[in-house]
Amino acid sequence: MRFPGHRILCAACTLLLACLPCASLPQPNRDKTVWNYEGGIFFATDGSIPNGPCFRIAGRVNAPKFFDEMKRIDTDTGTTFRSGEKTVTHFPGEVLLSFVLRDMPCSSKLDQPTPITQLTRAQVGELRLSLFWKRGIAMRPATGVEKVKFTVIPVVPYATTLAHDLPEKLEWVYELAVPSADVPLTDSLVLVVRTPDDRIAARVAARM
Repeated sequence: MRFPGHRILCAACTLLLACLPCASLPQPNRDKTVWNYEGGIFFATDGSIPNGPCFRIAGRVNAPKFFDEMKRIDTDTGTTFRSGEKTVTHFPGEVLLSFVLRDMPCSSKLDQPTPITQLTRAQVGELRLSLFWKRGIAMRPATGVEKVKFTVIPVVPYATTLAHDLPEKLEWVYELAVPSADVPLTDSLVLVVRTPDDRIAARVAARM
């Protein structure tokens, strides 16, 4: 789907000279890796408007109680998702995608100064958001997405006495309800932000 601006991570058996059958040899196991997803799936990325300001998108994918005890366990035999003692394979019927968009300097290198520009309401209003479910290299559009909340928040400068002399600085806050029934936990939710001329301004994946 497309959502406009604000309208918007068998061990091979060793052949022995006097060998037992390969299947009877013990298989080495590496230590398992456990990832904790309590609180949801967090993501962040930087983007830019060509010949314009740069920005950061940071947010998460969450669902009521679903991620409370969620863990990903990676071992030699594969990946398992568990919520407490229960094995989970799919997302719930719906997830909540929430993120904040704010401007940021285009370069952090002191020897490469860049003009300070800030996102405007008009620029963000022209950006287009597309959502996809990604499996391997294949991406399919997320359908039935609905806007839950949209807010533009003024950012008050530290030097409040100079606020009236500074350009308006804002944060854009979005919350979207994304249908996710029958979507495996191994799929990623991909956000793509495009400019009016269809250039990709930012892309990020929320993945487990």
